[in-house]
Amino acid sequence: MKFITYIFLSLLLAVSYCTFSQQVSYHKFVVFFKDKHLTPYQLNHPADFLSQAAIDRRARQNISLDSTDLPVNPVYLDSIAQTGALILNYSKWFNSTTFYTTDSVVLQKIFAFPFVKTIQNVAKYKKEFKVGNQNGLDKSTFIPHDRNTDLQGFNSDVNNKSLSEGRDDYGLGYRQISMAGGNYLHDIGFQGQGMTIAILDAGFWGVDTLNAFDSLWMNAQIKGTRDFVEPGGGVFNQSTHGMMVLSLMGANLPGKLVGTAPKASFWLIRTEEGATENIIEEYNWAAGAEFADSVGADVINSSLGYTTFDDSTQNHTYSQMDGNTTAVTIAADMAASKGLLVVNSAGNSGTNSWHYISAPADADSILTVGAVDKNRKYAIFSSKGPSYDGRVKPNVCTMGFAAFVANSVGGVTSGNGTSFASPIMAGMATCLWQAHPNCSRMDIIRAIEQSSDQYTSPDTLEGYGIPNMVVAHLILSDIPISNIDVENQFNVFPNPFINDVNIFFRSSDSQQVLIEIYDMNCRQVFRSTDINRLSGMNSYHIVGLDELNKGIYSVILTSGKLRTIKKIFKL
Repeated sequence: MKFITYIFLSLLLAVSYCTFSQQVSYHKFVVFFKDKHLTPYQLNHPADFLSQAAIDRRARQNISLDSTDLPVNPVYLDSIAQTGALILNYSKWFNSTTFYTTDSVVLQKIFAFPFVKTIQNVAKYKKEFKVGNQNGLDKSTFIPHDRNTDLQGFNSDVNNKSLSEGRDDYGLGYRQISMAGGNYLHDIGFQGQGMTIAILDAGFWGVDTLNAFDSLWMNAQIKGTRDFVEPGGGVFNQSTHGMMVLSLMGANLPGKLVGTAPKASFWLIRTEEGATENIIEEYNWAAGAEFADSVGADVINSSLGYTTFDDSTQNHTYSQMDGNTTAVTIAADMAASKGLLVVNSAGNSGTNSWHYISAPADADSILTVGAVDKNRKYAIFSSKGPSYDGRVKPNVCTMGFAAFVANSVGGVTSGNGTSFASPIMAGMATCLWQAHPNCSRMDIIRAIEQSSDQYTSPDTLEGYGIPNMVVAHLILSDIPISNIDVENQFNVFPNPFINDVNIFFRSSDSQQVLIEIYDMNCRQVFRSTDINRLSGMNSYHIVGLDELNKGIYSVILTSGKLRTIKKIFKL
């Protein structure tokens, strides 16, 4: 199997003339240009091709502009268009453009241009193709057939409020955010305000009408949409997959479902055609990521993955999951190099013959997310690592088995897939970055990895394991974390406290833990029930202490023969 089938024009034309006369068997192509000579754009005038937010993101992370930031030479694009080819998208990172034609004469003209390097086919199937109006948002409510390429079987609709665990305000979404401590970031004021997340997906059916997203519209948190599958088309009459992904981050239905970054802003970008699988989607992904970069997004969530295609000659192999080979992986790393935090699902091939991560999950500068269930156990469908070159993949895992998402009829549904684990993580990572705006995207990734419960012993199923946002926040705050086995200590944060207390420490093993809090008169004011310390990072979020009187309290942690005491002060 080969990653890409390259077409030499002489062979292409010979086949085309013999079989289809003036039509070719492929109808979408990518052309790569030799250079960007005589481009009207200049690196010392970045405002001509980047938003101020994109320029500022680079400046915060000390990222210099280079030739890959310069747009494709518009003269080259005009020349392609004048042949009769329909330009679809273009990529400054690849210095290329994708186009549509069924006429071999058009291909011959394009290949004859002195600035053309190569032409490659990217879609073979026959399909009526339309280009819509670039202006306005499509508000139609037609639901097409939806092939969710990174989504596994849904369970029945869930409306039983009693399934909500913990705090009522998160509703059914509490377990999936609290497992990694994302609710702690919300509690201290970081819910994504001022941050922008770009979602690359197959469509966002119903986002313009469903009540799960009312607050996003009322607060102008939907910054816009873009369709790179059918340029100028609308995204709200397409797949429900992106709608569910968005709900895991942006839904705000108190008591039913609250996302992991409910106050972030969002760009909704369609790059995936749900009904087919062609390698052009990797170039759509690149175009979508470039757009996200140019408008100043901070984070990309991509619940997409590529391994095999409708044209089997373009299938990927595991040896290509090396972080450097596939077009979409190169694009993901390029987006990261521009300062974006790219979060991508690992894939759902854990039980398939492939079973490995997909592209771009193999990219070395992004955060790849696998799935666990509500009991923190590996979800059997979650794609496995490592990358072909031996790196830890997935990087981390969050809840992707029986995760709760908004559905297309206004309710909340339970479903499975790393498609869901990725946005849960992406929203929390966004809030973490909001809390530490001077950090780079690699600082955020490293802190998330270091906070995870398998950091000292990663494996091929869960990578570094399940992150802990409390610990990641403290790592980025340069607060040292105690090792309870060696130092016989634990950390309490904040101290002094007002309402809530967080206890955290490293542990080398797993066993039961008892946490008690006593006032100065030795009266017990808090006692934990049925909790465990786990191997790796541990944190416990204790709420409801706001009614305590001001003064000094003792926190006592008992685990086996270990008994440790810390003094804390209530303001």
